[in-house]
Amino acid sequence: MSYLNLGIVAHVDAGKTSLTERLLHHSGVIDRLGSVDGGDTLTDSLALERERGITIRASVASFPAGDVTVNVLDTPGHPDFIAEVDRSLAVLDGAVLVLSAVEGVQAQTLVLMRALQRLRLPVIVFVNKIDRRGARPEAVADAVARRLSPDVLPVQRVLDAGAPAARVEPLPDDGLRAWLAGESRRGAAHPVLFGSAVTGVGVSELAAALGTYLPVVADGGGPASPGDARADDAPEAGPDAPSAVGPREDAPSAVVFAIDREDGRKRAFVRMRSGALRVRDRIDLGHGRSERITGLRVAHRGTLEPRSTARPGQIAVVQGLATARVGDVVGQPRPGDERASQFPPPSYETVVDAEPAARGRLYAALSELAEQDPLIRVRRRDEEITVSLYGEVQREVLAAILQREYRVDARFGEVRTARTERLVGTGHALEIKKQNGNEFHATIGLRIEPAAPGSGVTFELECERGSMPPAFFDATEDTVRRSLARGPLRFPVPDARVVMTHSGYSPRQSHMHQKFNKAMSSTGADFRGLAPRVLAAAVRRAGTVVCEPVHRFVIELPEDTVGPVASLVGRMGGVPFESRVGSGGIVVMRGEIPAGSVAALQRDLPGLTHGEGMCRTEHDRFEPVREGAWA
Repeated sequence: MSYLNLGIVAHVDAGKTSLTERLLHHSGVIDRLGSVDGGDTLTDSLALERERGITIRASVASFPAGDVTVNVLDTPGHPDFIAEVDRSLAVLDGAVLVLSAVEGVQAQTLVLMRALQRLRLPVIVFVNKIDRRGARPEAVADAVARRLSPDVLPVQRVLDAGAPAARVEPLPDDGLRAWLAGESRRGAAHPVLFGSAVTGVGVSELAAALGTYLPVVADGGGPASPGDARADDAPEAGPDAPSAVGPREDAPSAVVFAIDREDGRKRAFVRMRSGALRVRDRIDLGHGRSERITGLRVAHRGTLEPRSTARPGQIAVVQGLATARVGDVVGQPRPGDERASQFPPPSYETVVDAEPAARGRLYAALSELAEQDPLIRVRRRDEEITVSLYGEVQREVLAAILQREYRVDARFGEVRTARTERLVGTGHALEIKKQNGNEFHATIGLRIEPAAPGSGVTFELECERGSMPPAFFDATEDTVRRSLARGPLRFPVPDARVVMTHSGYSPRQSHMHQKFNKAMSSTGADFRGLAPRVLAAAVRRAGTVVCEPVHRFVIELPEDTVGPVASLVGRMGGVPFESRVGSGGIVVMRGEIPAGSVAALQRDLPGLTHGEGMCRTEHDRFEPVREGAWA
């Protein structure tokens, strides 16, 4: 058996969920076609997805295409859920990029294609909706060549475009087809196919093209070849067999690309790279973590089937990995198991609140959702809970999920730019137990200094670790990390090196013939109580400056609108770096702009460019906010 892990990606409303549904129906996996408008598609399983008609979480379905089992990941198209797309791309063998024959290349299409190209993933371009009024399949194919990649080659032509009877026929094979198949499988060229997910035209041709133009994986983990034996026919080890963790080629290795919960139980979605995972195996998760697998399901013919073994090329759902996180390697790390995230962290945040009795459940629910999506960051300081986001739609979706899945009526504030504080210099502070107003049975000295952007918070010791019980060091470190969630100017301090320079405690003491007396002895509470005060003094002496995210932008626009758009960018605090004329009279403008101005730029751009302007942005760095702009 051979496998193809396929991503279907597109700008929102291009028809990718409908295309997934049509492929499942064509292969016989489902008897009846669902529809996005009807809210009954197989892959949009969340009630909220069905209600809104958009994909929010990446989902997995499976269907046969000849001798290949295709595991298809239907990914979100809305930019607020780009993290889901990011995780899906990390486990793919290839992708189908869907465009509308009416709307053509759109902003998110460009973002997705650039991500696919960065990862060198093989891509088939599928121009959908050829039956819709206003369909321009040839013009869209030309736009793909101009704006996405010059290395594209249509293999079909469309007849009666824009009419219900629209259909496709293959172009004559001029000798390039075999060359295109080889180049496509290595990501160097991209075939263009046409069709309609609604009528089914072109879908059988697309299904047949998957194994031709995209690389498939044999059940042994390598490229497929004729005569492969079915993985499930291989003998399985007994339930008490030791896990095959080790340096061997057949050692199990898989990548966690998604986490969710079913009936309260944590599930880890993994892409199998090599070896086998078996129920009751104890498996390594790295960083000293080891877990026993309690259940396995494998994507097969539209469902997740219970299996005792998962093998290379398969998408599996693993139960029992309580400490698993997105990005973990299950088993033996191998080259290519982890692909660094190419998408930036969220640039926006909002305060979340609930009734006092529900605040504990609110924080627990948000923490669980953040575990499923590591790019959602949750901070809690006193009674204020802050969550980071990509945009307004994600905020609305989070509110609905909290209400429906956790029965928490959350109140979200306005979405604002996610600002941070960066240290200006080095600061040191020291408090000695029971001296100069220090009421705690604890001595703490801390030095804090700047760290490289993106490096996070590190905690080190200059004092002897044996100078006091380890629990007191742990209490200090934990408190320091939590306290840096809010600096003196109210924003997080994300990157810092903290060194504990002094430590001291009072050993366990008691009055004669009496029990332990905490009034005479140190407890963890003393260190948790003193550490924030010492840290705050050190941070004040180091000094901080408020920073905001800055985005790079690329705007494509008509040549006669360059002046007005450049003026708009300038008024919003941005800087255009260059403008160059591309094919078809389209100008490409590049520059940077504060993240807080991105929404307004995207809102005003169409009016200045006759509706033809297209903007994509991505996080670049944090820069100090102009004086007076943040107060």
